[in-house]
Amino acid sequence: MATFLYKLGRLAFRRRHFVALLWVALLTLAGVGAASAPTAGSTSFSIPGTEAQKAFDLLEQRFPGMSADGATARVVFQAPAGEKMTDAGNRATVEKTVQELSDGSEVASVADPFQAKAVSKDGTIAYASVKYEVSGMELEDSSREALEEAAQQARDGGLTVEIGGDALNTTPETGATEIIGIAVAAVVLVITFGSLIAAGMPLLTAIIGVGIGVSAITALASTLDLGSTTSTLASMIGLAVGIDYALFIVSRYRGELAEGRSREDAAGRAVGTAGSAVVFAGLTVVIALVGLSVVNIPMLTKMGVAAAGTVAIAVLIALTMIPALLGYAGRKVRPAGEKSRLLGGGRAASAAKAARPNMGTRWASFVVRRPVAVLLLGVLGLGAAAVPASSLELGLPDDGSQPTSTTQRRAYDLLSEGFGPGFNGPLMVVVDARDSDDAQAAFTEVGDGIRGIDGVVTVTPAAPNKAGDTATITVIPDSKPSSVTTEELVHAIRDKGAEIKAGTDAEVLVTGSTAMNIDISQKMNDALVPYLILVVGLAFLLLIVVFRSILVPLKAALGFLLSVLAALGAVVAVFQWGWLAGLFGVEETGPVMSMMPIFMVGVVFGLAMDYEVFLVTRMREAYIHGETPGQAVVTGFRHGARVVTAAAVIMMAVFAGFIGSSESMVKMIGFGLAVAVFFDAFVVRMAIVPAVLALLGKKAWWLPKWLDRALPNVDIEGEGLRTGADARRTDPDEDRELARA
Repeated sequence: MATFLYKLGRLAFRRRHFVALLWVALLTLAGVGAASAPTAGSTSFSIPGTEAQKAFDLLEQRFPGMSADGATARVVFQAPAGEKMTDAGNRATVEKTVQELSDGSEVASVADPFQAKAVSKDGTIAYASVKYEVSGMELEDSSREALEEAAQQARDGGLTVEIGGDALNTTPETGATEIIGIAVAAVVLVITFGSLIAAGMPLLTAIIGVGIGVSAITALASTLDLGSTTSTLASMIGLAVGIDYALFIVSRYRGELAEGRSREDAAGRAVGTAGSAVVFAGLTVVIALVGLSVVNIPMLTKMGVAAAGTVAIAVLIALTMIPALLGYAGRKVRPAGEKSRLLGGGRAASAAKAARPNMGTRWASFVVRRPVAVLLLGVLGLGAAAVPASSLELGLPDDGSQPTSTTQRRAYDLLSEGFGPGFNGPLMVVVDARDSDDAQAAFTEVGDGIRGIDGVVTVTPAAPNKAGDTATITVIPDSKPSSVTTEELVHAIRDKGAEIKAGTDAEVLVTGSTAMNIDISQKMNDALVPYLILVVGLAFLLLIVVFRSILVPLKAALGFLLSVLAALGAVVAVFQWGWLAGLFGVEETGPVMSMMPIFMVGVVFGLAMDYEVFLVTRMREAYIHGETPGQAVVTGFRHGARVVTAAAVIMMAVFAGFIGSSESMVKMIGFGLAVAVFFDAFVVRMAIVPAVLALLGKKAWWLPKWLDRALPNVDIEGEGLRTGADARRTDPDEDRELARA
């Protein structure tokens, strides 16, 4: 591995014009594809194997003209103070609005509030239900504009009007904080390298990689049914790992220069050593992301595969374009410890600083002397942070989690005020009586049975299809959609349906957005353990090959679980309990997004292994070259702590940038990943890992002889490079050539 990557690095260094042209061509090609691609359609949100999806599919078969997946909108009207919606003027305004909405080209139906009895008991609030023939993401902009114009005309008539439903769904905005995250990354890189040129390389390559990845996703969005969140998450992860991988290689390059190697040889060795760590770190991220497919939710699978593709691009760019850019930079990228003159560098100052142990060395020496105290403090601290995770409640965001500044949230609040909190999450009960002897009697029995369940406010009469063998019943709970009470009600209706089926042979299915959210949460819970076994197991085997040890990969996996639990605890504290909610722009607390735990496990595991591989490979490199286990820990920190710290700060800054998103799902993921990186990098990798290795001593690197013979030798430490020709002296002719280039 190291020898192959060494040759690749030198080749990219020498053929830098070709390499740079190739990546620019790929970026241009992806950009053209994205610009010419058709607009993405609806994002599939099917959840195979669940009752809600089964009912949804049945509706499409038995009610062909129903447009079960069509977008919906609720136009909510509120009368001025002291007036009622039934007053002549207000009624005329509403009827005129309904007529205007009915004229839309994509509108399937509009329910008049006065005919549908959609007026609150006190007469102050009413709503018109609008059903479209296409899904929310497929709606033409003209349909959305017509909806908003009709609402504005009703406002001009003196009414308060808000719009809820998925008809107004748009691409989420990330806000200015994403740019701040990139700016923080730039500052950290400048401080780390002491050079503007060296600092710019990771940013440039990461942006190119993300540009190619996101453009490719956009180009294929319509064909592969990819949603806007897919590209957002791919850019989040791709930007973070892209900067980190390039940072690792540039840092190693500067270290090789400091040992007196020629620039081409230093580039080759940087790719051969740090590049090997990048390959395996990238593989763990890809395994974790692709492994999301075991959940069997198409949307999550597509998100994972798209993000994994972006990570793969980041790895390839780091291995090829970074050495090419180093070739262009020449002497402008200086050896480690030497800053540019612009930033106050100089050889005298560098020599003085080199005489003192760096902070990483001092910290590692302290941990090696006090491993038990550091280990206990780290484990207890993460354990305390993980305590809120025991109260974790899962769900999916609805309009009630939107900012109060949005019309969707205000419509949600008006409906709750006028009709009760459960009105925002009606349950649709589908009765399949095709096998029943008396379909009408079965419909009646189902309705009567549901009315007798606690927590039910309203049960509408059964609405059969033309064949008379299937009917829908709408059930209004007395609790809000995301509450535990509503979840218990769904299970109670399903239990009642099982009893009814035994006597009537009619199958009762519960669906609707609320029931579907509940089923998704349950499916996520059921898939979490198999996912952990698959992903952690595969990565564990991969790390055994990398480190040639049993205990080091085991320690890496256990440390990762600690950091994930602590991060989930922080998410629960902020988004569910409301601690520091105002600081992070969380206007409405509620259940944690159902895919958050499994998504965090997938992403954080891959990212955590970045630091593990880069930091511990330096320790193993020192150990196999004769240092004691304690000395190897200190050596690993002397060379790697600064880079890993910079990488973690950069990754935290990039993820934290997405906290400013208007989309609650993106906001929560950004916060969770930023906190998880903090815990994993600074508590697990910087404290717990060296403490455990110091306690284990030589046992940390133990591997059964039979397994050692069976495992392939990937040479991630670059041992093969040390046995070859050692070009340690700088080649003046090469430097003159680079200066001319």
